[in-house]
Amino acid sequence: MPLERSLARLLRLVVLLLLFHPVDWREHTMLCSMLDPLPIPHEQYQPGDLLLGGVSSMITYTLHTSSFRVHPAEKAYEDPHMVTKFYQHILALLFAIHEINEYPKILPNITLGSHIYDSYYDVKMTYRTTLDMLFKSQRFVPSYKCDTQKNLIAVIGGLGSETSFHMEDLLSLYKIPQLTYGSFAPEDATKSNTFYRMVPNEDHQYIRIVQLLLHFGWTWVGLFAVDDESGERFIQAMEPLLSQNEICLALTVPVPKRFLWNTLNDIYEIASNIYETFPDTKASALIFYGDSMGIVTFSMYMLLGDPGSKESAALKKVWIMTVQTDYVLIGHLKYFDFQYFQGAISFTIHTMEVPGFQNFLQHIKPDSTQGDGFLQDFWKQVFDCPLLNPLELLKDDNACTGKEKLESLPYPVFEMHMTGHSYSVYNAVYAVAHALHALLSSRSKHGAMAGDRRFEFQHLQPWQLHRILQGISFNNSAGELIYFDETSERITGFDIMNLVTFPNKSFGSVKVGRVDPNALKGEEFIINEDIIVWQASFNQVLPLSVCNDYCRPGYQKKKKEGEKFCCYDCAPCPEGKISNQTDMEDCVKCPEDEYTNKDQDGCLSKATTFLSLEEPLGISLTSIAVSLSLITALVLGTFITHRNTPLVKANNRHITYGLLLSLLLCFLCSLLFIGQPMKVTCFLRQAAFGIVFSMALSCVLAKTITVVIAFMATKPGSSMRKWVGKRLASFIVLSCSFLQVSICMVWLGISPPFPDFDMQSLTEEIVAFCNEGSVVMFYIVLGFMGVLSIISLIVAFQARKLPDTFNEAKFITFSMVIFCSVWLSFLPTYLSTNGKYMVAVEIFSILASSAGILVCIFSPKVYIIVLRPELNTKEEIIRRKD
Repeated sequence: MPLERSLARLLRLVVLLLLFHPVDWREHTMLCSMLDPLPIPHEQYQPGDLLLGGVSSMITYTLHTSSFRVHPAEKAYEDPHMVTKFYQHILALLFAIHEINEYPKILPNITLGSHIYDSYYDVKMTYRTTLDMLFKSQRFVPSYKCDTQKNLIAVIGGLGSETSFHMEDLLSLYKIPQLTYGSFAPEDATKSNTFYRMVPNEDHQYIRIVQLLLHFGWTWVGLFAVDDESGERFIQAMEPLLSQNEICLALTVPVPKRFLWNTLNDIYEIASNIYETFPDTKASALIFYGDSMGIVTFSMYMLLGDPGSKESAALKKVWIMTVQTDYVLIGHLKYFDFQYFQGAISFTIHTMEVPGFQNFLQHIKPDSTQGDGFLQDFWKQVFDCPLLNPLELLKDDNACTGKEKLESLPYPVFEMHMTGHSYSVYNAVYAVAHALHALLSSRSKHGAMAGDRRFEFQHLQPWQLHRILQGISFNNSAGELIYFDETSERITGFDIMNLVTFPNKSFGSVKVGRVDPNALKGEEFIINEDIIVWQASFNQVLPLSVCNDYCRPGYQKKKKEGEKFCCYDCAPCPEGKISNQTDMEDCVKCPEDEYTNKDQDGCLSKATTFLSLEEPLGISLTSIAVSLSLITALVLGTFITHRNTPLVKANNRHITYGLLLSLLLCFLCSLLFIGQPMKVTCFLRQAAFGIVFSMALSCVLAKTITVVIAFMATKPGSSMRKWVGKRLASFIVLSCSFLQVSICMVWLGISPPFPDFDMQSLTEEIVAFCNEGSVVMFYIVLGFMGVLSIISLIVAFQARKLPDTFNEAKFITFSMVIFCSVWLSFLPTYLSTNGKYMVAVEIFSILASSAGILVCIFSPKVYIIVLRPELNTKEEIIRRKD
């Protein structure tokens, strides 16, 4: 396998050697720098009253092999290879000039011309061509002007920041407006006021890249940047911006700016280092920063490093391309396979369809434009055919016919739709034209001479345009508003494009979104992901680019020690918390009226619960309360019926009636605790319970004390006889009841009970209950009843053995024992239960304690009255006493 792979790489390298002529870029730079004085053959000059100059970057390299060398001063530019796609920039400039010259309302009686130079990607050539624009003569003599017809008014260029700023070094000295159509880093913003940018700086692009990553949820990304100063600056700007938005860089890979043909080992080492980053990272989203030639170089290294498998790791990535990158192919590489970049998402300068531009391109022929030094080389290279000299006798069957159509060319070779950079060039020409129009209109209004047109034009200076350009505002032919902001920068948006490759190795771009800084809030970034074509390996499913799988709902992130913050484990949510989204940092509690579901990924509404009349417990307690009430009523009726019998008379029948009536009310007041708590029921139930129970206990206490006093009054000479009778018993009942009523009135006046909801006690239910208002007053009421019951128990216990035929003390003792036992067990049980069971405990305590008094005190009497009436006679009482 290693041998087969090596042979495959060697074969691939041989193919590249045949397709891409070896060029040492460093040596090419040296050749260019040696030219002095070398006429520039690839230039275009159209005569006119006013000229627009420009420096382009079209020629990418000059043929130069190790086997054949030519003298640089003679043949260095004889057979240049062009970035043919960039030729559209020149055509856009010519089209704009043609429109302006054909439309006299903008510049009447003025003809715009153009003079275009190539920078050859070389610093010295850039300076030379810039000087040549300023001081054109047969020989290069700086500061000498001999062409009176040439009146340079503005310069458009260049595409790259290096070219633009080298030009600006010279143009700023003469205050000539320079309009650039490439995107530069914000740190590269010149301090000169002669510099105008037709596209936004890179700072705007950084934010939009982050916005794109956040839109797709890509938090683990790779960054490939050209290995130069601009690439380093891009990395330094992106790293903190990504970190601030919780996006991590999985890897940062420097990419050679140009393909260097050194030894095979060096080539393989660079290619392997680049390719090996793909299978070693989980990052599916990779950002590429570099110019158009950089992407070509990078593609070649990828091709060399790729083992050629259909499962290649390089085919499982999503590339994000910056504005600087355009998909171009040069020379014989125009059929290079771009399958690695299938589905790539690119930011491009926003463009609109300019009416008439495609029709203008369709009429371009190799002999249609005079003075165009680029057109014939362009035509030969894009159609791969030689152009014959009409004077030659011999004809080549493979020669260009001149009828070839530009629309038949593939996308990376030439594009019929106006590109973003061409659109910027087009707008730059119109900006200068409108500025000239405003300047000339201003002169005419101030009474300038109009007779000698040439004299007026000769005295028109470039620096006079700056004041107008800084405030220029117009609508272009596409209907878009063109203007500069306070930093001499045109604020425009970006188009988001999707690269689609085809089986025949051609490809094209589809617009899938737009970034518009001037749009309404929330609409600045729009992307239609439904029409995006992803890399085939993703099967049209949105790719994931994360360090690890997302934490599904019900889990939360847990940091991994020693890893970047984008890498984490997933831990289940703690009890009582949920996470209803993927990748939540922390689980959250549900609202008070909701509870967590089983999977802890959502909240369910709590059901409101209370002791209802419709449930078994409520029905049971209601039935018991009603039954005991009926029994008490029957007992009361029995005693009233037999009120004149000795048994009833002997036990203080008025107190007995009061006790039975109080017990009846006790049983009935328990019904106030059943059902949904309402304002009225909450207000009454505890107070009613406290008052009627106090009356019952007061009656019991009165009965007990009456028994004791009655026994003590039977002793000779006892002073207790005066207390025997109804007055003492009535006083005890009324005073004790009044005291409890007073406590309850204070309670209801200060802090009365009210309906409330308990959302914390039960996990899945909301308990509707009556809030006691003042808990202290509630326990004071209970405490007062406890005091009465304890006093009754003590007195009854002491009087249980007193000699009396109808002594009730022993029965009262039993009833008080039951009463105290019930209510002593009530407190801990009441405090340890929740919800409706608290209410059930209180109802049970009321019913049990009341039933204890009823049974213990009245069952023996009812038995005698109803079943043994013979014992309820005066004779039987006297007999039993004797």
